[in-house]
Amino acid sequence: MSEEAKRRFSREYKVAAVRRMLAGENVSALARELGVRRKYLYQWRDRFRLGGAIALRSRGRPTKAEVLAMQAPGGEEPAAGVSSAGEAMPPAAPPDELAKAQRRIAELERKIGQQQLDLDFFQRALRHVRELRQRSGAPGGTGSTRSSKR
Repeated sequence: MSEEAKRRFSREYKVAAVRRMLAGENVSALARELGVRRKYLYQWRDRFRLGGAIALRSRGRPTKAEVLAMQAPGGEEPAAGVSSAGEAMPPAAPPDELAKAQRRIAELERKIGQQQLDLDFFQRALRHVRELRQRSGAPGGTGSTRSSKR
């Protein structure tokens, strides 16, 4: 087992590293300074974005309480009104309203996807009907056919 594989980082260490990444520091330089692979920094950042600081465990599977906290929007994000880079942010919506809005967005995106599938189907069907009409333009006659050289 390599020396790096044996190292464990505290949640606070990971949060500090992620905040530096989000503040715009060069990831390669940060990884060298901290003695961590870049891939771990990106994994920590992604987990932090999904579930806040609570998603950054030192090891093992998350507890039920941690899973619930990660599912609640925001987790342990920066204080309201201030981003991780120290910029002003609009106040966050209450978690239940935000979750409701996210579910509604997902529902609408699914509907749009289904409508696009339906639209594609009907466009292909219409194209097929037009091709059939071109082939038999007059009763008893044969219509023009496509060249085999296409």
